[in-house]
Amino acid sequence: MDFVRLTRIVTGLDGTFGVLKYNESPYCVTLEPPDRDNERNVSCIPEGQYLCHKVTSPKYGNTWEIRGIHNRSKVLFHAGNVVEHTKGCVLLAEHFGKLYGDLAVLNSGKTFRNFMRISEHVKNLHLTVQECF
Repeated sequence: MDFVRLTRIVTGLDGTFGVLKYNESPYCVTLEPPDRDNERNVSCIPEGQYLCHKVTSPKYGNTWEIRGIHNRSKVLFHAGNVVEHTKGCVLLAEHFGKLYGDLAVLNSGKTFRNFMRISEHVKNLHLTVQECF
């Protein structure tokens, strides 16, 4: 089983930004919604440990679903740039930046596709989510 660690580094109205390590090597940056008490579609997921399974999403295609989140389902890793794109999920991207004046994550499509490529032979991912702010 492979391991991913999402370390959140800052949060605000523009979202919750972090860094994702894949098997303890820095891989990419992340964007989630702000913390809104784990409310569906608008909140980041709580700190903790989760198991991720491969799924095929009607909107995002092949991806990973983060399971075991209390009162939540269909929380995915996918591409996107700004907090409105998250829908309660975790966006993967190459670097932080600005888009239309908002804080954003950029080069997300390529980063997400590469994440799926490097994990294509993996059956399950173990995810740890932690905050350092």
